[in-house]
Amino acid sequence: MPNQLADAQSPYLLQHKDNPVDWYPWGEAAFEKAKAEDKPVFLSVGYSTCHWCHVMEEESFEDPEVAAAMNETFVSIKVDREERPDIDSLYMSVCQMMSGRGGWPLTVLLTPDKKPFYATTYLPKQGRFGRMGMMDLIPRVQQLWTGQRDELLSEADKITSTLEEASVQAASGDTVDAGTLDRAYQQLADRFDPTHGGFGSAPKFPSPHNLLFLLRYALRAEDDDALGMVETTLDEMRLGGLFDHVGYGFHRYSTDQQWLLPHFEKMLYDQAMLVMAYAEGYQVFGKEAYAETVRQTIEYVTRDLRDSTGAFYSAEDADSETDTGAMEEGAFYVWSIDEVREVLDDDRADLVIDVFNLQPAGNYVEEATGEKTGKNILHLKEPLPAVAAERGMDAAALREQIEAARDRLFRRREARPRPRLDDKVLTDWNGLMVAALAKAARALDTPAYADVAAEATTFLLDTMRDAEGRLLHRYRNGDAAIRAHLDDFAFLIWGLIELYQATFEAEWLGEALCLMQEALDHHWDEARGGFHITADDGEALIVRQKEFYDGAVPSGNSAALYDLVRLARMAERPDWEERAQELVDVAAGQLQQQPSGFTALFMGVDFALGPAQEVVVAGDPSAEDTQAMLQKLHATYAPRTVVLLRQTDQDEPLLTRYAPFTSAHQALDGQAAAYVCEQYQCE
Repeated sequence: MPNQLADAQSPYLLQHKDNPVDWYPWGEAAFEKAKAEDKPVFLSVGYSTCHWCHVMEEESFEDPEVAAAMNETFVSIKVDREERPDIDSLYMSVCQMMSGRGGWPLTVLLTPDKKPFYATTYLPKQGRFGRMGMMDLIPRVQQLWTGQRDELLSEADKITSTLEEASVQAASGDTVDAGTLDRAYQQLADRFDPTHGGFGSAPKFPSPHNLLFLLRYALRAEDDDALGMVETTLDEMRLGGLFDHVGYGFHRYSTDQQWLLPHFEKMLYDQAMLVMAYAEGYQVFGKEAYAETVRQTIEYVTRDLRDSTGAFYSAEDADSETDTGAMEEGAFYVWSIDEVREVLDDDRADLVIDVFNLQPAGNYVEEATGEKTGKNILHLKEPLPAVAAERGMDAAALREQIEAARDRLFRRREARPRPRLDDKVLTDWNGLMVAALAKAARALDTPAYADVAAEATTFLLDTMRDAEGRLLHRYRNGDAAIRAHLDDFAFLIWGLIELYQATFEAEWLGEALCLMQEALDHHWDEARGGFHITADDGEALIVRQKEFYDGAVPSGNSAALYDLVRLARMAERPDWEERAQELVDVAAGQLQQQPSGFTALFMGVDFALGPAQEVVVAGDPSAEDTQAMLQKLHATYAPRTVVLLRQTDQDEPLLTRYAPFTSAHQALDGQAAAYVCEQYQCE
């Protein structure tokens, strides 16, 4: 019989609806039950494409013995971290505070009034190698709850107090300036891998916001070493197994140092952030390989993650079904040499085996056992032009042969059982994808990408609203729900700013301004500065958090700062620059402690420190001279510049309502003119 998750919309919760554990969704019904039955709460947080979440489900939550013990001892709650990032952020902070680490599945034990007293991550059924198992934990908690509850409640109160103290942090008095950016750069440089690119060893995450920061830092400091770090990383990620050489798009992260062996899930936010990094990389370095990576990643997203509404799904799983019916990580993506020879004729098979470094024993090593599987991850050791030169081939001829082989492999792969699709639409991740598409449209001079972005944006603005017109977070199967969090506002506004600069349709700028005001009205901390994750009239958790640290994606405050400083210049809103300063002031203490953890936030700081310009092009949008000016601006890497188009074919274009200072800008002698404005003065 299904448990209480049967009516959920979240694909992750629905994966658990037939577990023998009597799961509840997060809500008052579960906590009222815990109070009535005098039981602690077992909170499990994960997401649909989380490999170790699947492992824990198979080992424990599908096991009748574990389920019976859980049902007797706890009221159990399942949360999709992507649906409820506020809950995830709060209790992940607890886990990091108590254990010094975090991750998913996240396991937290709570009192019936939502206060945490224990937190960890993955738990096997039975303990092993010093790791506690579920069958160790459950009786121990039962004993403590019945015999030593005062100690548990005291621990829960201490943890909650610590969280409250952290959430009301005031401005430290520290100064954030160009020297802080220098320190962030130096910390990244100290961790940089000069051979393989990226930062640190294994596991290695793409962290595109590090690259976006380094490009800005290189421009500010005229630092070629910073440019080299970006170029090496972009090159190596694209060559390695992190990139899907058959169907395109990037996997989530690499389990090794050289980007060969990925965790195979594909997340929308990674595609978006990496498209932005490669698009800016193309503007800076002019490498065609970067433009190709942008095009191929967008091809994957629009082919496999795009809904009929025009919006984008969240993710594809790492695991898929094998020939035996078992679920296995990477099964959809890896190849044996025999399979390649079945699909391709001998010459092309030999070419693929050689160029993409396939081995008879396989290069895919099972993470748990360290054993080779006989399967291969396609990857390059050097770019195709270099491969062609070594073979004495024409580069275009080699590319043509590789593309023909790739197409055959792709069509064969499409016949395999696909990884599970998380088909919920999230406002925040869609906002990032809109920003990426619009940035790609400008950098690659491909207006069609802006058209795709506009369709997704129209869906979000029309559909992701409640009856009061307030922004919502999640859509699936016709159901838009969950009050928006800070990330939804910040990332969607980011997308709208980029979309305006790609299309110069003033409606997008107007929507960005309205959403920023809504975010300020409901998320801004008037007492101390900065944005809360949750709205002032949203669900009351034990603590109302603010988050500044940049993890897999920029934090909501980092993106909001970047939005504020740009909108302040575009719309002549110095009061929003004051808000931006307050945001930086309240985060300054954290920024000084570990600046390399806030590289996305420094994108906004870099813009605010300047020199920054507003460029107003005044001209007829359809005229060649106007388009020539805009194309030059689009192709140029100028991250501290915002561009507005004052249409001179209209007396009072809509833009002048949102950016009144543009009303004075006119064409000169019937020709398009560019006005470069700095510190509210235009030349």
